[in-house]
Amino acid sequence: MVIKDNAFARQFETLVPEGLLSVEYSFQEKKIFLTKINTPEGYDNQAIIDVLLGNIMGLIEEKKLRVVPIHPKIVSFFKKNPKYKELLPPGIRI
Repeated sequence: MVIKDNAFARQFETLVPEGLLSVEYSFQEKKIFLTKINTPEGYDNQAIIDVLLGNIMGLIEEKKLRVVPIHPKIVSFFKKNPKYKELLPPGIRI
């Protein structure tokens, strides 16, 4: 999966056969807030969304940032993948 960090649109993007799949973000200090998942019309392949989120966590870890998940599907991803909880800032529990 090829992920592009589109800094201008403030989103991570990847192409799936149905169209563009993206995760919007915003920065504050050394934290990245994952605010929204945009999917093509009628797209609901949670397995691919989870792969995308896992790859995004790797990119965030490389940049030494902390993650604040806002979108419910991203919060759910953290619940299913406790290995990424170390990326959460102190005081945030999921």
